[in-house]
Amino acid sequence: MKIFRYLMLSSLLLFLTQCQKDDRGPSDDTNTYSSALAIDHMELIRELAKFHPGYSPPVVSRTFGYAGLTLYEALVHGMPEYKSLAGTLNDLTDLPLPESGYTYHWGQVANAAMGEVEKLYFPAAPANLKPQMTYISANYKTEYLSKSSDAIIKRSTEYGIAIANAIYEYSKTDGGHNSYLTNYPASYIVPTGFGYWVPTGPNLIPLQPTWGNKRTFVKDLVNTTQPINHTDYSIDKSSVFYKQALEVYTTVQHLTPEQLTIAKFWSDDPGLPGTPPGHSISITSQVLKNENSSLAVAAEAYAKVGFAVADAFISCWKCKYVFNLIRPVTYINQNIDPNWKTILSTPPFPEYTSGHSVQSGATARVLSELFGYNYSFIDYTHSKRTDIDGSGRSFRSFDEAAQEAAISRLYGGIHYREAIDLGVSQGYKVGDEVNALPFKK
Repeated sequence: MKIFRYLMLSSLLLFLTQCQKDDRGPSDDTNTYSSALAIDHMELIRELAKFHPGYSPPVVSRTFGYAGLTLYEALVHGMPEYKSLAGTLNDLTDLPLPESGYTYHWGQVANAAMGEVEKLYFPAAPANLKPQMTYISANYKTEYLSKSSDAIIKRSTEYGIAIANAIYEYSKTDGGHNSYLTNYPASYIVPTGFGYWVPTGPNLIPLQPTWGNKRTFVKDLVNTTQPINHTDYSIDKSSVFYKQALEVYTTVQHLTPEQLTIAKFWSDDPGLPGTPPGHSISITSQVLKNENSSLAVAAEAYAKVGFAVADAFISCWKCKYVFNLIRPVTYINQNIDPNWKTILSTPPFPEYTSGHSVQSGATARVLSELFGYNYSFIDYTHSKRTDIDGSGRSFRSFDEAAQEAAISRLYGGIHYREAIDLGVSQGYKVGDEVNALPFKK
């Protein structure tokens, strides 16, 4: 009987000790987790962005910015070297904090937060992707439950959801809330004038004409990243502007098979290709996987790339609608060859600067700081596509990839070289501003 009472008492003490450890012990460290959780969720978000109605490139870039911020803030209190960006980013004053002294499972905090992101930002998610939205979150939660207590997982889930919703409320104040519904505002009147952009497709109203006025993540970024004015518009055949247009015309007329492959590889239109910011996220995911990165590294990478592409599109769109420059196809048809056509469809917004160039330059700067300026990799973003040559493309650096993405717009007949070159430089400035954010203590 004494032995029985002793065993019962020992079991009770062990149970109470375990409960106390679960509820009051130290939380785990994000460095103990792989980046797989972050990659799975961000790649699902990339898929959702491809097919959600109204998810144009600016809208997609914005969503990746908030998704990256949510992932980072969900994990930051389990990342000893890092600090919250509340009080640093534009208008982000405070966020929910974990309860002091209680244990959190940071993997589940991030899992719950990202699952909530997928619901909040994609209200009209395609039916075929909804099961995947449920499966990824449930699968990780089940895995974590097998290694932790119900109380810790419950607390972690609630905290992750709270973070996601707080950042979603913050996102509503940036001027772009529900922007997927307002890509072509009927109230906008297209300016007219000598050398001004002229609509080239069925939409007489340009895409997101006020996007350059949205709030950036980095304070005052638009003012510090604008490029110089473009070359003066002219139809004089001896002018620099005419020669730029002639270069586009000549390049497309004598396009090599490799240049055609490059143009299509980087086209990244909405839909199946996935938009330019989606391509940047894809490259980030591939590098994280190749490096077997920790969850902490993934959180920093996705946050920085998210901010970079989001702020790059705002900076670029501000430039586009300030200068409102005519597209090559219009200029060439009017002044060089009335029957000339582009390789790629001309997008429904002004020419200067190139969005591909700006966002690619910004991404290259961020990834170079994280993984090295001479980081070699193969980009397999389009490896599953059959409508183009989606074979992996090798690069000796992120900058080399950005330069190819940028020049692809010349090969496609979409941009003048000046918009490409100055666009990349504009993107570098955006990336530098993001890199300057105080992520670490």
